[in-house]
Formats: sequence, structure tokens, C-alpha cells
Amino acid sequence: MSSPEKPESAVKPPAKDPMKSFRGVMAGTLVLEAITVALALPVVARLGGGVGTGKGWAVIAIAVALLLCCGVLRRSWVVPVILALQVALLAFFFSITAIGVIGLLFLAFWLWALWLRRDVARRMAAGTLPSQQQ
Repeated sequence: MSSPEKPESAVKPPAKDPMKSFRGVMAGTLVLEAITVALALPVVARLGGGVGTGKGWAVIAIAVALLLCCGVLRRSWVVPVILALQVALLAFFFSITAIGVIGLLFLAFWLWALWLRRDVARRMAAGTLPSQQQ
């Protein structure tokens, strides 16, 4: 009894999962973004009427939500949540421009990172990643 041979055209999976590495990059970015947003609280205190206002609580809530997203990066719904938080930061352009700029910079990074993830997934499916070569 012999085992069936695999066809030559089957794509060899990569030795290491590149998407696992991408989750690490996402977690690191979320932590850095949460720190950056939290460091904007003095700006809210000076230009936004104080930390105890709705603007201050919104900035605190966004920073906490960014940290909480680190724990659920394996879930499929976390990327739309992260992008929604970026849009919430962009909404500050109308009240506190400095926080809107933070949102714009991190939104640009997230769009670039998601484009890279799509490219790696496409290359992994085609079998053209360096780790898939013999």
C-alpha cells in the first residue's frame, strides 16, 4: 500500500506564517498610537476646554479602545474597528486640529500596512514568497 503523491502544482505553504508577524506589527502600532493619543491630552486640556469635557473623554476612550484592540487581533472584525477609530480621530479636525493630524498620520500608516498585508497574502497564495521557494 503506497501513499498518494501530491501533485507538483500544489503551492507549498510558507515555513513561518507571515500573517502572525503582521499581527505583531499591528499590536505594536496600536500601542504606539494609544500612547500618542494619550499624550495629546494636554492639548485637549489647553485647546479643547479641559480633559473633563466630552472631547477629553472621547480622546481617553479612543486611547483605551486602541489598547483593547491589541487583545483581539485574531478576530476578523478588528480591522474595521481600527479603521473606525481612525475616522473618529479624523473627526477631531473640526474641533482640535492637532488630534485630527494624529488620526491622519496613523490612518495613512494603517492603509499602507493593509495594502502590504494584501500583497503578502496574494504572493503567499501564488507561492512566490521567498520562504516558499526551494
